[in-house]
Amino acid sequence: MKRFERLAEIRRLDPVADALGIYRISVAYEFPWDYTRALELALYRTYAVPAIGRLLARTAELTERTQKRYDDTVLLLDTIVEHGFAAEEGRTAIRRINQMHRSYDISDDDMRYVLSTFVVVPRRWIDAYGWRRLSRHEIVATAEYYRTLGRHMGIPDIPRTYEEFEALLDSYEEAHFGWDEEARQVSDATLDLMASWYPRPLAPLLRTATLALLDEHLLRAFRYPRPGAATSALVRRAVRTRGRLVRLLPPRRGPHFARQNWEVKGYPNGYRVADLGTRPVPGLRGCPVRHQDGSAAGPVE
Repeated sequence: MKRFERLAEIRRLDPVADALGIYRISVAYEFPWDYTRALELALYRTYAVPAIGRLLARTAELTERTQKRYDDTVLLLDTIVEHGFAAEEGRTAIRRINQMHRSYDISDDDMRYVLSTFVVVPRRWIDAYGWRRLSRHEIVATAEYYRTLGRHMGIPDIPRTYEEFEALLDSYEEAHFGWDEEARQVSDATLDLMASWYPRPLAPLLRTATLALLDEHLLRAFRYPRPGAATSALVRRAVRTRGRLVRLLPPRRGPHFARQNWEVKGYPNGYRVADLGTRPVPGLRGCPVRHQDGSAAGPVE
């Protein structure tokens, strides 16, 4: 197989009817490393919305059990990509996601924003650092894939196109990004987790490199000092260089799903999808379910 054969395959498919298949090719064959990094950044961005960051801090999942929360999130989302929405594994993953979300008073606006990060952030990351830019078929398919996921989660008024997702993300961040002490604790815990995957002496360097990849708006929300211009340029150039080197390599022969990532460390003996995630008790480390005044509607099974 030649380097661009899968892109040709993608372009022969219908970006709406075949959205799952196109998205799976992009995630598991074309850009597995880039999608892992981009989806990490997508979830991380949501902490800068104080309502989201505070809730995550008060559940303590991302401050006291950071690796497990990371693993469970990755594995639940990965299960849907690998098996699809109709398969038993995918339905179980969606059910677990919905059970967790229903335990908290999360607004529809926040849910739509989080969904938009999954659509927009990977496109921007891959266009900046990937071995090629995403094709229009992949962009449309990604929006359609997450529209389907959003419907299964019961989120109303989901954007219809990539451009609508992008407009939602930019306007929501402009209106809602801001400082919150508890959200900063979640951010710090996440940065510490990422540094923990590498030898301890590298932790300060890795933290600086991560901050160098964040935009000014995000750094300001968390009140992180901006890395120097030379440092930021060096880090971003290094990630772009990685993409250029990948372009020269033979294409991946088999799929690489996120469950195969070495950063997922909590289940060395395997896992059951039905056991992933948390089972919060209403009123403890979170608020009871109150689906009113703009909170999310029930899921679609």
